[in-house]
Amino acid sequence: MLISFVLFASAAFAQAPAAGTKPAEGRSALDKAAFETYLRHMELWLPQVAIKIDDPKPAAYLRGFSDVTVHLSYNGQSKEEHYLVSADGKNFIKGEAFDVSRNPFQATLDKLKTDQQPSFGAPNADVTIVVFGDFQCPYCKAEAEDMRSNLVKTFPKNVRVVFKDFPLDAIHPWARPASIAGRCVFKQDAQKFWSYHDWIYGAQQTMEPEVLNTRVLKWAGENSVDTAKLEHCMETRETEPEVDRSQQEGIALGVSSTPTIFINGRKLEGTLEWAVLEQLIKFEQSYLAGSGK
Repeated sequence: MLISFVLFASAAFAQAPAAGTKPAEGRSALDKAAFETYLRHMELWLPQVAIKIDDPKPAAYLRGFSDVTVHLSYNGQSKEEHYLVSADGKNFIKGEAFDVSRNPFQATLDKLKTDQQPSFGAPNADVTIVVFGDFQCPYCKAEAEDMRSNLVKTFPKNVRVVFKDFPLDAIHPWARPASIAGRCVFKQDAQKFWSYHDWIYGAQQTMEPEVLNTRVLKWAGENSVDTAKLEHCMETRETEPEVDRSQQEGIALGVSSTPTIFINGRKLEGTLEWAVLEQLIKFEQSYLAGSGK
């Protein structure tokens, strides 16, 4: 068992049970209010940040500790942080516990849903890249253009890319409608989604919220997409629940900015130049070949 974090003794945030007593069955000794106060000071979370602390759950790989998820929200943005708390509530660990007999990214892979999502590349690839993107984000545009231009050409047989919507609603007013429209296109024709994907990023600098639907329908008419079905789908926001699920999945994985990329579960934030991304893919392929997996 490998533990890659530092243990913080923090009697200040929890009260230990009286000597000779144990917490009631099914209840935690963690004092959530005191834990929040301690974390706000340690992490510099200002009063404007809303905090919700989940009940502790048994940790998968560290006996005697529980997983505690802390949900943060501020100005329309959400984020999760994870801590491991001792049974008596007096100590906690910031980070994760790892079992060297398992994939270090397995917990992340278990949360990533790639079925019935927009994807391109080799269907049964050894390397899967999941991109959480925002159609109004210029950094996402740069990343997308690099991937679309180079990935299939360089790795034609063993890399697959999956796109997940993560509109940054607080700062990008047309990102969510663009994601809803993209999902509407995907419902009609999975491959046409990628034409839409490339077009909407290409139109990014001249797009405005007021003309988005009109321009999407014009694009649809020029690309053999059923405009009547698409217009109905966009007007009723039929695919918004799918966008919400994608966004919530990202939040659960600690995504807070775009683009955020997962290569076989390994999280990478920000734009990666193609040369760097290519090297990371080859690194993953080399590892898989050497491990026999």
